[in-house]
Amino acid sequence: MAIRTAVLVPVALLGLVAGAVWWWAVLRLALVPEHAGVLEGAVAAGGWGLSLLPVHVSAARGVTRASRRRRSDGISDPS
Repeated sequence: MAIRTAVLVPVALLGLVAGAVWWWAVLRLALVPEHAGVLEGAVAAGGWGLSLLPVHVSAARGVTRASRRRRSDGISDPS
C-alpha cells in the first residue's frame, strides 16, 4: 500500500499542476486575448485534445477463450 501511495502522490500533483496551467491558458485566452500568444493557444488546444482521449482511446478488456468458456450447466463463466 505504501508503494501505491508513493506513486499516487506525484501523479496527483502532476495532474493538479497540468490542470492549473491549462486553466491559466484558457482564462488568459478568454479574458485578455490581445496579450495571449501562441503558447497559451497550444496549451489550451492540447489540454482540450487530451480531455477527449480517455473517452475514445481506452484499454479494452481482452476477451479470451478462457472468458468464453462454458460451464457444465450451459451458463457462461462470469470471469
